[in-house]
Amino acid sequence: MSNLDADKLKVFTGRANPELAQKICSHLQIPLGRGRTELFPDGELTVKVEEDVRGRDCFVIQPTSHPVNAHLMELMIWIDCLRRASAKQITAVIPYFGYARQDRKDEGRVPITAKLVANLLETAGADRVVSVDLHAAQVQGFFDIPVDHLHATPVIEKWFQGLNVAVASRSFASPDVGNVKRAQVYANRLGGEISIIDKRRESGSKAKAVHIIGDVAGKNIFMVDDMITTAGTMTEAVRILRDNGAKDIYIGATHAVFAPPAMERLAACPFTKLAVTDTIPIGTRCDAIKDRLVTLSIAPLLAEAIHRIHHNESVSALFEKGTGDRGRAMSE
Repeated sequence: MSNLDADKLKVFTGRANPELAQKICSHLQIPLGRGRTELFPDGELTVKVEEDVRGRDCFVIQPTSHPVNAHLMELMIWIDCLRRASAKQITAVIPYFGYARQDRKDEGRVPITAKLVANLLETAGADRVVSVDLHAAQVQGFFDIPVDHLHATPVIEKWFQGLNVAVASRSFASPDVGNVKRAQVYANRLGGEISIIDKRRESGSKAKAVHIIGDVAGKNIFMVDDMITTAGTMTEAVRILRDNGAKDIYIGATHAVFAPPAMERLAACPFTKLAVTDTIPIGTRCDAIKDRLVTLSIAPLLAEAIHRIHHNESVSALFEKGTGDRGRAMSE
């Protein structure tokens, strides 16, 4: 990237995932923007941008992961700060979009919080939003500003390919009916059969798998989900796959939410390997499964998206195989 481009493009980070922001800047070959968040004794936050951003194209990296409300509020303060500092355009890069699951009224007298969050971000001054694997794609429609919805498919696909599992022995399992389309995408791209786990949910935190559709006996299983929260769905899926004779079970998930009791469940779960991306920082919270956990970086994908947005190039081309050298680099 030229010095002129680097001067016009500024990438800042909140406190949610500074390591990811630093990796993104390394790929872009620019320094991380100078700024800081300070916490007052009463719990209030303030943000200080420590360089000139007037007329610049600014991106703020901030997943709204746990603690969700604190990270969301910090993101809005960052946006407001940059707007008042006369940034030309402000893009909120939210690798993990908290509240995305509250996308509709599925019963009476409940909110649509995903829409509320969209309104808050726009009011704060965001001109654009970038996110990865939204739990509900329709959340894009809650915004009246452009939303670039990226997918971790190229990243997880590359990991699956590196496992060197023969096509004839692969089965892409959907842990529930809602993930059939995702399993189909991977099966079409990599080759292999599909199996579906018929699950009944007993409560918001407990899932019960009933039976499996498809033959998995002796197969190497690939399972993909957008996130693992309490791990109830995934661990129950692994159990029933093992009961039906599955061989090795490899799991790929974009967002490592891992809310309690996820670690206890995963530690006792007989999966072979689990790969997650770094949309949410891992730290030491996954030590119980560290020997079976692989962390894949989403930074190259986000860096390429930022580059394309800054240069008014197509972002969707990132997911089209054979579309330009830079697009191929994301999927190879």
